[in-house]
Amino acid sequence: MQDNEISLDSISIANDIGASQLEGLSSFESASTMADQVTQSSAFDNLAPPLQIALFLGSMVLLTGAMVSITAFTRIVIVLSFVRRALSTQEIPPTQVIIGLSLFLTLFVMTPTFSKINTDAIQPYINDEISPEKVFVVCKEEMSNFMWHQLDRDDSGIDCVNLIMEASNSDALSNNEKPAIHVMVPAFIIHELRIAFIMGFCIYMPFLLIDLVVSTVLMSLGMMMMPPVIISTPCKLMLFVLVDGWGLIVQTLITSFGS
Repeated sequence: MQDNEISLDSISIANDIGASQLEGLSSFESASTMADQVTQSSAFDNLAPPLQIALFLGSMVLLTGAMVSITAFTRIVIVLSFVRRALSTQEIPPTQVIIGLSLFLTLFVMTPTFSKINTDAIQPYINDEISPEKVFVVCKEEMSNFMWHQLDRDDSGIDCVNLIMEASNSDALSNNEKPAIHVMVPAFIIHELRIAFIMGFCIYMPFLLIDLVVSTVLMSLGMMMMPPVIISTPCKLMLFVLVDGWGLIVQTLITSFGS
């Protein structure tokens, strides 16, 4: 009997919880998106300072994904990784150096966008001139302008946008119309990967020719047991240094993003 009473009580409690959750879900039907509700509500301001700090630190984790997805970081780090692989120098430069150089080159390329965000969003928010939702809108608009500028420069970017729009069954864009953010971000990432691999192919070709020449010379001399990389690596490094390879790579990366 006691077990039956406990089970009935647990069922009634579960029903009450389910009913309250359904009421809560029905109250959110009128909102367009959950993100709009979060930005428009003042619940965050009413939280205790320790909770605000915890939520802020948790949101900082998302910056890593944003840094890779919607900035110039993807193209830069892939091209620099191709350079290291083409030189056959294994872990030289170290991965930390590649990531650090990619990070600061990304900041350099993104300086106009970040400066505008600082001027139009961060500084007014610090001075209590605009609301948090306005900051979100400005940041979203500036980053979408940067991504669309890269996509709209050539046909490959438009092809990436059309690919994502076809996959999402979206309507075709009219003249001078930007796609939605959920279409633009994956299209931008695919476009960056395509450009980075094209640049990596162009970087690989001269060093591949060196490997072929060294292998042919060793075969003709009967030195088949000697690994070609022992001879080709110094030749690659000498060629790379003589033509100022790092300067050319960095200059090409910066100019590839346009003005």
